[in-house]
Amino acid sequence: MIITLTLNPAVDKTVKISKFTLGTLNRIKAVRKDAGGKGINVSKVISELGGETKAFGFIGGSSGGFIKESLSKLSIYHNFTLVKDDTRTNLKIIDINNKQETEVNEPGPQITNIELCKLEKDLLDSIDQNDLIIMGGSLPQGLPQNTYASLIEEVQSKGAKVILDTSNKPLIEGLKAKPYLVKPNLDELETLFNKRLDSIDKIVESGKKLYQQGIKIVVISLGGEGSIVISKEGVWKIRPPKVKVASTIGAGDTLVGSLSLKLNEGVDLKEALLYATAASASTVTKAGTQICSKEEVKNLVKEVEIEILE
Repeated sequence: MIITLTLNPAVDKTVKISKFTLGTLNRIKAVRKDAGGKGINVSKVISELGGETKAFGFIGGSSGGFIKESLSKLSIYHNFTLVKDDTRTNLKIIDINNKQETEVNEPGPQITNIELCKLEKDLLDSIDQNDLIIMGGSLPQGLPQNTYASLIEEVQSKGAKVILDTSNKPLIEGLKAKPYLVKPNLDELETLFNKRLDSIDKIVESGKKLYQQGIKIVVISLGGEGSIVISKEGVWKIRPPKVKVASTIGAGDTLVGSLSLKLNEGVDLKEALLYATAASASTVTKAGTQICSKEEVKNLVKEVEIEILE
């Protein structure tokens, strides 16, 4: 079973508007609600693709109750830590006419040290050697920026492996704990190194610096252009199949979830990347926060290309 940790989950509310206009009344054409947050999204992907996963994180109030109920309906195991404040709601606005997406995210609840200690104990008590733990997303209010770093050190000291997918200061601090795999996108990588990375050579150079810090696998997401992967096996450029894009929401979480599933199954890295890239491509063909289809992934795998750069 793969464990996911979402410290700042959310109810993702997606609304569709014919033409979204600032400063005036906008009428919603359609609306849907989903349990969200990086780790939770990863668990949903793993479950959809036939794997077993258990979700940890903080939840509170009616929004938190919605998340628990949603995961239970999907037969996803969970062990959430209840907190006093309500779980946040994130609004995703889809402009139908202009085919644009706008996200408005709440900061999340205020977490106390007692609540953090409770989650930490439950998480560590559930981990066995060789488990795979995915930690992802922003930090809620009240948690120090090195929270992921501290958790990574404790988890990996038990023989488990951590995949980290976050950004900004939590990523900078988290890298110090040397997680097994990280998946920055290009913007996050540029922020890490505080410079423009406008060529493949520059991207690879920066990715190698992360690898040399002791991270076993570095996956740099390039959106529709695919990804750059750096590991002991070399430097690869992964090219996704050409698909009709409906929404890019969830593509990164799908990549992490499907990659985690295949690595946990013991397949080699190249096969895992082919599968994960196909799964991510399947997700972008879906509207809003919908995720990949297992059957579509099988058909798309053969269209993924891998170029050996080094």
